[in-house]
Amino acid sequence: MDFITYSARLDYLVDLARKDNIPSPHILGKKFECSERTVRRMINVLRDKGFVIKYNAKKQKYSCTEL
Repeated sequence: MDFITYSARLDYLVDLARKDNIPSPHILGKKFECSERTVRRMINVLRDKGFVIKYNAKKQKYSCTEL
């Protein structure tokens, strides 16, 4: 995955985080055509940038509690 694609996907995840609507890594992996592990790494990058993103196992999606 090149840098531009990776950056665009991170921006997309930020938009989803603001809407508290990041689906499971499995669903995002299919959408992005990458592995679930790559999706988890991208979410960890956002966490490193200061986003508080937590996984809700009941709803099977991520939510952003604070930006």
